Amino acid sequence: MKNDRQAKILAIIERESIDTQEQLQQRLQEEGIRCTQATISRDIKQLHLIKEPIGRGQYRYAVSVQRSRLNVADKLRTIFRESIVSVDYAQNLVVIKTMPGLANAAASAMDNMNIPYLVGSLAGDDTALLVLRDSESAQSFCDEIHEMLK
Repeated sequence: MKNDRQAKILAIIERESIDTQEQLQQRLQEEGIRCTQATISRDIKQLHLIKEPIGRGQYRYAVSVQRSRLNVADKLRTIFRESIVSVDYAQNLVVIKTMPGLANAAASAMDNMNIPYLVGSLAGDDTALLVLRDSESAQSFCDEIHEMLK
């Protein structure tokens, strides 16, 4: 139900200018989806919608260009919390130990995040090796991962 509603929201804002939650609620109702303003507000937040100017002091809901990066970041956090056992670095190399079979998923998620100081990754079954540009980046990256795991 939630996924269907959010898909409808994206379709509606793509085809017409919607500038209020009330308008969005009305369009959803016209398409047979009943929901509250609070639900729409949560959907807007989860979909990372923003209001962009369209001229003459008017605005419309639109998908944030940051949305795909934020979704990848959320997925990465989930993968990390569920799979990472340990992380450490030496010089510009970071070694991530994961639960068996999950190192490829963790490495792939990081590769797709477009981290500017990540040169590349190599993953086996339960270990991922990341090559970073320098040792400062490796240390900073490890610190960020430790924070994510807390």
